[in-house]
Amino acid sequence: MVNVIVQLYPMLRAADEDERQRLRPLGRNTERYQEFVEGLPYIAEAADDLGVWGISTIEHHFHSEGYEVGPNPGILAAHIAGLTKKVRVGQLGYTMSAQNAIRIAEDTALLDQLTRGRCFVGFSRGYQARWTNVLGQHYGARATLSPSGFNADALGALSEEELQREIDDDRHNRDVFEEQVDLVLEAWTNDSISWSSPNWQIPFPYDEGIAWPMASVTARLGAESEVGADGRLRAASVCPAPYTKPHPSVFVASNASQETVEYCARKGFIPTYFSSIGKAAKFGHAYTDHARLAGRQLHLGQHQALVRWLQIADTNEAAREAVADYDLEIYKNLYRPLTPALPYNDDDPVQSVLDSGLFSAGTVDEVKADFVDQWSELPAEYVVLIYHYSQMPKEALVENLTAFMTEIKPELDSMTLYEGEPGRAAQSSRP
Repeated sequence: MVNVIVQLYPMLRAADEDERQRLRPLGRNTERYQEFVEGLPYIAEAADDLGVWGISTIEHHFHSEGYEVGPNPGILAAHIAGLTKKVRVGQLGYTMSAQNAIRIAEDTALLDQLTRGRCFVGFSRGYQARWTNVLGQHYGARATLSPSGFNADALGALSEEELQREIDDDRHNRDVFEEQVDLVLEAWTNDSISWSSPNWQIPFPYDEGIAWPMASVTARLGAESEVGADGRLRAASVCPAPYTKPHPSVFVASNASQETVEYCARKGFIPTYFSSIGKAAKFGHAYTDHARLAGRQLHLGQHQALVRWLQIADTNEAAREAVADYDLEIYKNLYRPLTPALPYNDDDPVQSVLDSGLFSAGTVDEVKADFVDQWSELPAEYVVLIYHYSQMPKEALVENLTAFMTEIKPELDSMTLYEGEPGRAAQSSRP
């Protein structure tokens, strides 16, 4: 069965670029942000009724243009949880190269407790320099798009020194990201933790420990090993623990780097492919192969997620108009400048969006055929459907989602019944 995640990108509405300019900075416009907030119950309740697996949102900062006003996905997820009864809530995701790992461990465990396990957690590495460089400065982390994500023209435009800087930044970003995620996992799964690295000392200072007036109380009533034989704090206990044992499901955003996919396979995380089907299918094989090396036997597509932007309408022409109205400006002004590999042609900009391999638009039958073709290459267990709400009206979003859940999902469900589930023979991944 395919588990559907609705990913809401907080895109504040503007009729066109002229209006966005007149209202600048739209990202600080209270009326338009309230429009986003006020429509959430309508979307959340519809998702709950339709049997959607999860609702998520993003972490992005400083979006003065109003394109991705998502500074705290945890708060938004908690709000959506209060509007729903069954659907899971989460983030895709926290940018861990620019986050405080302890706070993320606490916030996500608290969300898991509040929802009694209706929670999942997403992590990303950070590709937007405007804010990742600012928030990640204390780790020396900069935004990065793995050099393999550049197209040939973009790579060719880099000097040798610039290319080396990209490689070095990418390596350091990954090192910080992986340590931060490891620290979150330790905090989730251990009653107390100690840590010593260039980025973290727990306790601080690590070698001396902390003189703690409550040491005798903590030694008797706190977590074991918090207090050392010398009466000083030697560890910290991150509270609360998650409701889900050992912890909520973890998704990791992956765009251009197979290294991220292999990392997910080792960790048991769910790679989330912001990629065309050709690249995603390649990643899917790599994931199952490396999961096998880690001792986990998975089928192709199992424990993996494919991301798609979606527009369904009565006619192909109407679907293309929806792309023009709800997606094109964001693709042109946000995605394309930040992701060098994406195509763009001024002569037919809507077709450029569709040629990216990330969007599917058309009638129900056309979109269904497109998804079936893609699932024949990678029968992903999860699909993340991204909507530019509230640039896209809530009614149009729910109409799209209803069509997908009732007309398209059943077909994909029949393609993702793995071994041990009824109605499907054992299916093997690549030899």
